[in-house]
Amino acid sequence: MSALDVLDRRGEWLALPAGAALALAFAPLSLAPLAVLCPAVLFLLWENARPRAAAWRGFLFSGGTFLAGTYWLYNSIHLVGQAPLWIALFLMLGLVAIMGSYTAALGYAVARWGAASGPLRWMVLLPAGWVLVEWFRGWFLSGFPWLALGYSQLGTPLRAYAPVAGVYGTSLATALLAGAIVTLLLGRRAARLAALAVVVVVYVAAGLLGRVEWTQPRGTEVSVALVQGAVPQSMKWVPGQREQTLELYARLTGPHLGADIIVWPEAALPALESDIRDYLETLHAAARASGTDLVMGLLRRDPLTGAYHNAMVAFGADEQWYYKRRLVPFGEFFPVPAAVREWLRLMNLPYSDFVPGPDDPRPLAVGGEALAPTICYEDAYASEQLALAAGSTLLVNVTNDAWFGDSTAPHQHLDISRMRSLETGRPMLRATNDGVTALIAHDGKLIGALPQFQPGVLTGVVAPRTGFTPYMRTGNLAVLAIVFLGMALGFGAPRLRRSEAVRP
Repeated sequence: MSALDVLDRRGEWLALPAGAALALAFAPLSLAPLAVLCPAVLFLLWENARPRAAAWRGFLFSGGTFLAGTYWLYNSIHLVGQAPLWIALFLMLGLVAIMGSYTAALGYAVARWGAASGPLRWMVLLPAGWVLVEWFRGWFLSGFPWLALGYSQLGTPLRAYAPVAGVYGTSLATALLAGAIVTLLLGRRAARLAALAVVVVVYVAAGLLGRVEWTQPRGTEVSVALVQGAVPQSMKWVPGQREQTLELYARLTGPHLGADIIVWPEAALPALESDIRDYLETLHAAARASGTDLVMGLLRRDPLTGAYHNAMVAFGADEQWYYKRRLVPFGEFFPVPAAVREWLRLMNLPYSDFVPGPDDPRPLAVGGEALAPTICYEDAYASEQLALAAGSTLLVNVTNDAWFGDSTAPHQHLDISRMRSLETGRPMLRATNDGVTALIAHDGKLIGALPQFQPGVLTGVVAPRTGFTPYMRTGNLAVLAIVFLGMALGFGAPRLRRSEAVRP
């Protein structure tokens, strides 16, 4: 009995742990080789599988990945959000099932209609299909673009593909290496030589691309201070806590007035902007007197529309507002009937459902620079940030990852932010409530970061940049063109008998 036959007989037992192991490729462990090896295992498990078996194995694989990689949803919904246990489990397992169903559909389609065994299947169809699934789940039903393979490669040479083709281009290079491994294991001599050539080309191209500076420094430097209040989520909205939080942020900020830009995190203060207007105006006056522009996340009821927004305000020469565009389902809005909405509401957001901001915001003019703002997890939607980033010299993200406690989520989110800097060639100012507050260079590397769960201020200097990376010009179009071409070739080729493609 061959090793492939053993894999085929034990496929259902191997798919789940192999998928769970893939979660270890992402932060905080960042075991990047698993991002190549684990998909290669799935490709092998699909090799002789019938369509239904391939679908089930794909479901178990991605179910394992998201169960191990997004377990923190339980923390945010039940432990922090205080939702009933059954609701937390329903939402977490529902997301896992949805993510698994996408890979199940790919497995079924490949087994039913795709090219049979051979390099066309292993190094074209399967890598293209993998990236198609990542892209699709990143926008369908509002999208969940978490745990894309590309995020696992921030510490490897493959990161050089991000400024050219974004996170999905990096995913494609990673999945291509997985396909090459399968070809080396199963292919005939010519196919194995082709696989070796693919591996060499992928890494040589990455090495050459990594030497290119896609954007240029403006020739100026900006001093910044990022404030981390570290107010526990369980205490944030407790009656009587407001004054302590206001005093905490004022005390942390005071010694750093004089910096060009000071940034506070998402919804830093447990109040509507209109309820603390005197406090904000006093703070603004002190900042202006010191030559500082202040950026902070606040909850706001728009005075013109009456709608509630998760917002960011820049206090500079004037007052500028940015409203979050990508809202969190069941956190910032509730896609359920009104009668159910009140019962489900989490204690962290005690106001009416938030309303998304306009689709065409402008950069914030702060500290003599143009800042492209994002709030919380909307920085995970890479292509949606490109138009705003094109007119900016810096990126700024404010977030409140206190929802997730001491879990892997804040570290995964930090890598998402790092990828946005790498894709656009711009530094990022990242202020969080309790971590991970960080200064990120234009190449995605960390300039500095604060320890989690401790109040503090991260200070430093960043060099704003201008210019365009290839990804800023094309978005996902280039990688999608390659992916759809690969799918067309993989599904359009005649199916071969296994013996015609696989070495004895």
